[in-house]
Amino acid sequence: MSLTRRSLLAGAPLFLAGCVSGRLGNVAPAAPRRVVDPYYLAMYAPVTGEPFPVPAPDLTKIDPRFYRQEVAYRSGEIPGTLIVDTPARFLYLQMEGGRALRYGIGVGKAGLAFEGEARVQYKRAWPRWRPTDAMMAREPARYGHLGAGMEPGPTNPLGARALYLFRGGEDTLYRIHGTNEDWSIGQSVSSGCIRLLNQDVIDLHRRVLDGTKVVVLQGAMA
Repeated sequence: MSLTRRSLLAGAPLFLAGCVSGRLGNVAPAAPRRVVDPYYLAMYAPVTGEPFPVPAPDLTKIDPRFYRQEVAYRSGEIPGTLIVDTPARFLYLQMEGGRALRYGIGVGKAGLAFEGEARVQYKRAWPRWRPTDAMMAREPARYGHLGAGMEPGPTNPLGARALYLFRGGEDTLYRIHGTNEDWSIGQSVSSGCIRLLNQDVIDLHRRVLDGTKVVVLQGAMA
């Protein structure tokens, strides 16, 4: 009896180990957290010296191809022109020598409704925002109280900077602006025009002059 008992006790750890191994084998391993290149961590670090906080975005939520980078690109436009490739979710600042600075963008419904050429009539740092009359009429509970506009700040939908596009001297109501919703870059979202990470729109804002030509590509045009 004692021998049998010892045999059972000796075999028990193997039996238990087999059960544990079987259970763990049925659990999918957690996906490793993507490591972000320190170059981009520095590029998208918190911005200091601003009237409002500009925190670092969570770059693990964004496909690396949407990080700001210089690329080969020939649009046929003169250097300094902005080209918005809406379907691809990229904004290009055309440079000399067939190069461009490329920014990842998120596209809202308003951004899908405009195509062709426009000009940057003016640009603003930490702009006010007012929903359009159509937005307020369509969703009065959500926007009706904002008829006088929304003050600048971290919760303002235009973010840290905005470029206002006009065509033929008239406001298109189309904006290139910032956002702190890092997850929306590279995506089609419910509202807004063309959004960039706040770090990117701050960078773009300092490079672009009033009067800059903007070409917006949609669908087959892209």
